[in-house]
Amino acid sequence: MAANPFLVVVDYDAGNLRSVERALAHVGVDATITADWADLARADGVILPGVGAASDTMAKLGERDLTEPLREYVASGRPFLGVCMGLQALLEHSDEGGGQECLGLLPGNVRHFGFDHLKVPHMGWNQVRWLREHRITSGIASGSYFYFVHSFYPDPADPDLALGETTYGLTFPSVLARENMVATQFHPEKSGEAGLAIYANFAEWVREAA
Repeated sequence: MAANPFLVVVDYDAGNLRSVERALAHVGVDATITADWADLARADGVILPGVGAASDTMAKLGERDLTEPLREYVASGRPFLGVCMGLQALLEHSDEGGGQECLGLLPGNVRHFGFDHLKVPHMGWNQVRWLREHRITSGIASGSYFYFVHSFYPDPADPDLALGETTYGLTFPSVLARENMVATQFHPEKSGEAGLAIYANFAEWVREAA
């Protein structure tokens, strides 16, 4: 086991970048904030944060030549964690802004809530129910509350990708997981002790895999 694995937080001007860094530091993890594709190539673990629009996210990843390095990193089998927009970017397509192609690492689309009877964005604390066991949720009770801010939700083509689900007008997958990829629609860095446990579990996974 590597004593000090190289954990990267991808820098593409995402608004939650520094809060993710602070949350990792709180659980004793020294992460590297970087936009250098070469750092992704040698990373032991990668976190893709994100807030905002799908089009902006994909444009900024493209401008920094990070799109293919992210795909190559995921294909390598090393641990990967996406957060909020970092989850939505993994799917094939987003309906946001008239349509946006995404990374295509997971099959499915990103849909707008489109409610008349509930406020959008879905903002604030809500429960997440685990659908199966996973190391990223170890020690965190099903039904724990996490903090959400989003107007679009993931609609994966494979229902088995759902690790956790949340209800807001409809029930949607709020955590996706497949092989070395995990991604949360909520913000662990804004979710108190349960959110910090997500980052601690991911860091332990990275240490064991390194």
